[in-house]
Amino acid sequence: MPTSATEFAITAPTVFDGERLLPDHCVIVRGETVVQVLPARDCPAELDTLILDTGILAPGLIDLQVNGGGGLMLNNAPVSATVNAMAAAHRATGTTSMLPTLLSDTHEVQQAAVEAVREARTGGNAGIAGLHLEGPFFEPTRRGTHSAGMIRPPRAQDIDWLCALQDLTLIVTLAPEHAQPGQIGQLTRSGIHVCAGHTNASYQQVRDAAKQGLHGVTHLFNAMSPLTSREPGTVGAALDDDSLWAGIVADGYHVHPANIRLAHKAKPAGKLVLVTDAMATVGSDSPAFELYGEEIRESDGRLVNADGVLAGSAIGMIDAVCYVNRTVGLALEECLRMASLYPAAILKLDDKLGRVASGYRADLVHFNDDFTVYNTWLAGQRQSHT
Repeated sequence: MPTSATEFAITAPTVFDGERLLPDHCVIVRGETVVQVLPARDCPAELDTLILDTGILAPGLIDLQVNGGGGLMLNNAPVSATVNAMAAAHRATGTTSMLPTLLSDTHEVQQAAVEAVREARTGGNAGIAGLHLEGPFFEPTRRGTHSAGMIRPPRAQDIDWLCALQDLTLIVTLAPEHAQPGQIGQLTRSGIHVCAGHTNASYQQVRDAAKQGLHGVTHLFNAMSPLTSREPGTVGAALDDDSLWAGIVADGYHVHPANIRLAHKAKPAGKLVLVTDAMATVGSDSPAFELYGEEIRESDGRLVNADGVLAGSAIGMIDAVCYVNRTVGLALEECLRMASLYPAAILKLDDKLGRVASGYRADLVHFNDDFTVYNTWLAGQRQSHT
């Protein structure tokens, strides 16, 4: 059975190449790269071949918002070992690329998180695509479970520091109403993906921020000004402005399935993506963890603090794909694109991630009809799920 051969083949009853479901196909991998996708009957007999008897072979899933996993939170231990452990936990749910996400914290912890991601990447972890800094530049009344003591407006030195992080793919989530004039534009000109989140911004404030280069919104419908009859708010702006992409948490608790359907109808193709907003419980036997000195506990699938406030999710990306397919009712092909090709395009990595096609990195996930992940490959290397 191939694990690290220079060239090998995988045959599957179904291969999803990023666009279509291809019956009885073969994927040939050389080193880190897919070199050919062809009917299984044409698979070269001389190749070391793994025959998958059931399920679907698809592009590895990509998650733009991962706060924790494997019992760990990036905020609690911003070191490369945490980043690597989170990535390993989420690979078991089909995620081969992710943005470790730091919740609102001190500048010193932010600096440590940056170094942790850099060290994980230079240490050979190809699944770490960058870093998501979610906060601390928020509207306090929309902070959710982010620590009130960490929330503050962005200072000039904060913006300068972020703009200097040229070596990292970076998402920064902030409340646009608290950004000073020119700050969003300064960030976007430096290549940073700026998103609105934990915000009470009006419809017009979000549209104005989009003119400065705002890219998207973080966890659509949650922790943001809602759509009302006379003030569309952040939700309305996100749905109305075709230039903005939106991440959405599809766990059955954050967003009603009808709202996911409405958002999918409203947004252009590729502009609605699945994110997990996952916490430490993913890939862990423990139902609880600590954040900002407060216990967060899983109860009937929901992660909540002592006040019952939602505190991220307890799902992996394959669970989100399953939910939008089976509960929301979107086509499987679209659900998979929302978790692979579309986030790859947002990060401008869709020339090498998000498809099973010649020249693309061999990041693959194999799952069965009940969305159980059996295998993943990262850059052509079959991964162990322990």
